[in-house]
Amino acid sequence: MQVVSESEGSGHIARENWSNKRDYVLSMIGYAVGLGNIWRFPYLTYKNGGGTLVFSDKLSNPPGLLFSLVINYAIIFFILCHCHIGAFLIPYFTMLLVTGLPLFFLESSFGQFCSQGPINVWRAVPILQGVGIGMVIVTLLIAIYYNVIIGYSLYYMFASMQSPLPWTNCPNTTVTTCSEKPLVYCNINGTLTEMVQTCNQSDKIKMDIQSPSEYYWDNVALQRSSGLEETGPVVWHLALCLLLSTLLAGASLIKGIKSSGKVVYFTATFPYVVIFILLIRGVTLEGASEGIEFYIGSQSNLTKLSDAQVWKDAATQIFYSLSIGLGGLMALSSYNEFHNNVFTDTLVVSITNAATSIFAGFAIFSIMGHMAHVYKLPVTEVVKEGFGLAFIAYPGALTKLPISPLWSVLFFFMTLIVGLDSLFAEIEVILTSLQDAYPKVLKSRRPLLTIATCSFLYLLGLPCVTRAGIYWVTLIDSFVATWVVLFLVLLEIVGVSYLYGVNRFIDDIEMMIGKKSPRFWLWWKACWLFFTPFILLVILVWSLWTFAPPTYGDIHFPSWGLSLGWCMLVFVLMWLPIGAVYHLTKAKGSLLNRLTSVCAPSEDWRPYLERHRKESHPKDQGVHRANNPNEADDNSDYQL
Repeated sequence: MQVVSESEGSGHIARENWSNKRDYVLSMIGYAVGLGNIWRFPYLTYKNGGGTLVFSDKLSNPPGLLFSLVINYAIIFFILCHCHIGAFLIPYFTMLLVTGLPLFFLESSFGQFCSQGPINVWRAVPILQGVGIGMVIVTLLIAIYYNVIIGYSLYYMFASMQSPLPWTNCPNTTVTTCSEKPLVYCNINGTLTEMVQTCNQSDKIKMDIQSPSEYYWDNVALQRSSGLEETGPVVWHLALCLLLSTLLAGASLIKGIKSSGKVVYFTATFPYVVIFILLIRGVTLEGASEGIEFYIGSQSNLTKLSDAQVWKDAATQIFYSLSIGLGGLMALSSYNEFHNNVFTDTLVVSITNAATSIFAGFAIFSIMGHMAHVYKLPVTEVVKEGFGLAFIAYPGALTKLPISPLWSVLFFFMTLIVGLDSLFAEIEVILTSLQDAYPKVLKSRRPLLTIATCSFLYLLGLPCVTRAGIYWVTLIDSFVATWVVLFLVLLEIVGVSYLYGVNRFIDDIEMMIGKKSPRFWLWWKACWLFFTPFILLVILVWSLWTFAPPTYGDIHFPSWGLSLGWCMLVFVLMWLPIGAVYHLTKAKGSLLNRLTSVCAPSEDWRPYLERHRKESHPKDQGVHRANNPNEADDNSDYQL
């Protein structure tokens, strides 16, 4: 760990830096690569047309072109179409270029320039400080249920340490809702037969019955009640696993980035070892080729490109898999050295994230193909997404492997590590924001603050480990981790590009990474000013238009539960008007002068260290900035 301090007597409270660049990059990769890369991306790929990674001999290095020729979008699209990359990967990489990379670059640069978290960075545009507060609250709510999901992984990992796996068979013969083989019949002239191999899809009838892994998930692991209104007692084995998850996170963060920066050397790299092991084992299984064929397809179904839903799914997956709009990118980058090349980091993390998603899909679907082969069913009949893939379909498939406990322990240990990496960053967002807001009180009390924050998260997570817990997890995820984040990011990019000014922002970045040619910035300016805001607006409107009350399977939530979901949204968004009104009332002059004042950078918007402030661009020198009474010295407790 290095500590930032000033010898010029500026009165700053010392601020940590990453010990080296590897700590930061691995932390960012661990944060960006989450459970969605494992249990959502593969599902979206096969759902939206697949994608064959078989390149033409005429093109020697299309991946290099894909990521280096950022400006030449037309060339990239031509390459994708002529290399038989599937229908979903074309919009996926397109959205990476026009939304993922620009937003990742923006947020990382924003945090690194001022060395502040997601709330204090809005000293650049004080009227939008509520955006930062909203991001922190969203991250807090997501951290609650992410901690619970890690608890699920811990429970399954411990449960896997026995042979046979406890979800291999149905519990006993008296349970009529469980069957070790999916019951699918063929309706031939009104007669039901088990000869489904030659049966038309329209004539197949699947009985409403649970597999052993689904029965175990519902009745043993979750002890799930009939609905949100039936809370029931705390499921103590989940509560203990939740406690262990919280302790692991707290222990890794208690000394700040000094400790978490070293933990990620294991947590950010070991999942790749496990994925590789599972992939090697999976492709050696009978039927694996069917699963991989189902995942990527023998040929690209390019007709899917005309389906707008494919583009929406691609944009949404890029957006959430890179953890944009949650404050984590700003918080982690705020501990960088001022002259760190944040542009290079953006490319490395974004490309690694995309490659991980594709790589994990092969490991997942090779084993799902084997399960389909064993059951003599199409892969469509056994594959699921989300919780269904991670805790039902894949564990069920693992029971068909020799030495199944070993593979199960490896899989759930991998999901544990992947989840912990993201949880580290989510908690760090909260800790960084609190420390930046009250530096004199909290910076010297990091261990106590970490313990208090983790204890608070554990207590808030207890309702999610009752018998109705899975409904609470679904409710929070459906309301908080959806369009509200899109709205916050839309305000973010509009605030930076139009209120703060895209040219001023580029000047700030060049202070950190060095002068670049105007051609270098052409693509980024086009995205920040036009392409990215437009795409965000389209997806936001579409998400609102198609929003439907959440359900868990076929179970609907009661009206009071939906009302709580809307209350969570209000709690996130109410800080936007509160923050704007607060700054307007503290400013001086007429209403127009006040509005102009709070839409301009405040006097304390600057690099953290005095020596870096002296590098400011000549055109900024002598420029009068709004003198707002609410502006605080870096050494004071910053309000709101």
